[in-house]
Amino acid sequence: MEKCAVAENVDLRSDTITLPTPEMRCAMAEAPVGDDVFGDDPTVNELERLTAEILGKPRAVFMPSGTMTNQVALRCHTQPGDEAIFAKESHIQYYECGGPAAISGVMCHMIPARRGLFTADDLRQAIRPADVHFPTPRLVCIENTHNRGGGSVWPVGQIAEVAGVAREAGLRLHMDGARLWNAAAASQTTEAEYAKHFDSISVCFSKGLGAPVGSALVGDEEFTARARRFRKMFGGGMRQAGIIAAGALYALRNHRERLTDDHANARRLAGAVADMPGIELNVADVETNIVFFRVTSMTAAALVEKLESAGVLTLALGPDRVRAVTSLAVDAAGIERAIAAVEQVMR
Repeated sequence: MEKCAVAENVDLRSDTITLPTPEMRCAMAEAPVGDDVFGDDPTVNELERLTAEILGKPRAVFMPSGTMTNQVALRCHTQPGDEAIFAKESHIQYYECGGPAAISGVMCHMIPARRGLFTADDLRQAIRPADVHFPTPRLVCIENTHNRGGGSVWPVGQIAEVAGVAREAGLRLHMDGARLWNAAAASQTTEAEYAKHFDSISVCFSKGLGAPVGSALVGDEEFTARARRFRKMFGGGMRQAGIIAAGALYALRNHRERLTDDHANARRLAGAVADMPGIELNVADVETNIVFFRVTSMTAAALVEKLESAGVLTLALGPDRVRAVTSLAVDAAGIERAIAAVEQVMR
């Protein structure tokens, strides 16, 4: 598989930092385009067709970002004053600028969850009874993989149980599947097997798949027609969008299988770091491409600063928690450089 040019720094801040490969750039430069709002951009249409096919749903809508796909989904499924149920620290609630309240007028009911995963019983207890005093439960959202859960993967059986409780209560289901590609690769489960339990699914092309821009929102014909209206309302109607859609289309066709390389690199990093004094890390929690570890001998910010001086970029998430994310941008040699830098700093 082709690689981008190796950066001077080993960048483990996120999988959003990937650069398009030379082959992807060629696909973008040569992409046939049209006006996507009119529905006549052939590259966007092909990307939407293939995405829907992979997820086993009738339609997909290409949008600029995962935040937009999630917020459009909430707006499609709910009315102001409704309630949406999430695992604690889900991306929609934690990282999307208060969008549920600002855009849809939706209450967020957060379920305490281990590494972002809750059970059918957890959901059953969270669903409010019909009462004039309460917001109306309308939507259940699952994030797979769960970012702040450390890239945790939802088992399909657990999703089916949660979905069963939701359906019994008359609730709809949305998956924030920004890293669904990683979940499918790690669990050896097809994306369609995950998607069949949901009314809508958001997927991202600019993280592990390495495209420069874009996400898609997937569902049935009625839902996606409504989603296109809100996409336009929110300012996401694009014109000759095939230029960026071509990068996503290339990534979808060529970069899904290599995600296991990122997972192997994450396990290698975690296994080495876990043995170092001053660091606490449960290697079994590293299921995909996200590695979280706790620093006990200095602050997380201090470690991140020292690693940056050594040419390794990471993120501090709290006073003692550090995140490192593997991606197309960092090969196995880069991981070894990162391990050596962490060892040197912790020494």
